[in-house]
Amino acid sequence: MAIYNSILETIGRTPIVKLNRIAPKHVSVYVKVESFNPGGSVKDRLALSVVLDAEAKGLLKPGDTIAECTSGNVGIALAMVAAARGYRFVAIMADSYSMERRKLIRAYGGKIILFPAELGSSGGNKIADELAQKYGWFRARQFDNPANPAFHRETTAAEILSDFAGKRLDFFVTGFGTTGTLTGVGQMLKLARPHVRIVATEPENAAVLSGKPWAIHQIQGWAPNFVPSVLDKNVIDHLMTINEVVGRDTARRLAAEEGIFAGISAGATLASALKVAETAEEGSVLLVMLPDTGERYLSTFLMEGTNEGSDDDWLASQNSEIGAS
Repeated sequence: MAIYNSILETIGRTPIVKLNRIAPKHVSVYVKVESFNPGGSVKDRLALSVVLDAEAKGLLKPGDTIAECTSGNVGIALAMVAAARGYRFVAIMADSYSMERRKLIRAYGGKIILFPAELGSSGGNKIADELAQKYGWFRARQFDNPANPAFHRETTAAEILSDFAGKRLDFFVTGFGTTGTLTGVGQMLKLARPHVRIVATEPENAAVLSGKPWAIHQIQGWAPNFVPSVLDKNVIDHLMTINEVVGRDTARRLAAEEGIFAGISAGATLASALKVAETAEEGSVLLVMLPDTGERYLSTFLMEGTNEGSDDDWLASQNSEIGAS
């Protein structure tokens, strides 16, 4: 165990875990569990990087306000980092995102401005720009800030390369969000392990990278209605789409069969990896990014139809089984 001077020092160094029941028998599937970050998601890395970079450039001083258009995870992460570094934070969020995300941002002392979901991330960013200009707030600009992929090159990729040193790795699978993870990790793997295939995945009903029209979708954190400027398309070896219901159901399986409760985007990424695994050669090794915890999706369709009362029917079935035996 270690003693830390700040909660922010615990960001990163997340575990890589082998899946033992969901993965096909002819391959090995590992997941990088980013919910182990203190703010519960991979976006802790982005938030810390952006803030430290802004401080180094003299763009932030104590008491300043940070503002960002966010689907939730970046907002939660920035609210946490702001609290720890002495800043205020304002999230500009679509009104379709989960209540848990709003409450988590407010728990860290942040404020929230909601906008209609149909405006998409581009509309939200326009609102954020207008508010920041009016009130003198600092904009994190997650989709355009080079500090985003830079931190993934320095930390996420370094962790993966260290953990797989001397070991086989054939595929790296991640989702289309800000593209910081995809770009940063992808660039480093291309240099250090060029044989590793980089797989990017996006919602089939909002496949912007594939050149299809954007639509409101339920994989929160994925697929803004534009292509982020930080994306390095050259790192992508294979681009695929996934159905959001399949992603949701895979997240449920991950919790029930592997004991890892992750979010909808994690389920969608894993579902994509399992599709890749179907045709992968014997002995292949896949690494899948799991961006966040499922605890911030309890009010969403991730848990839709879940019994919230007593399991009396189940208990009765147990009594029947005992009587039958």
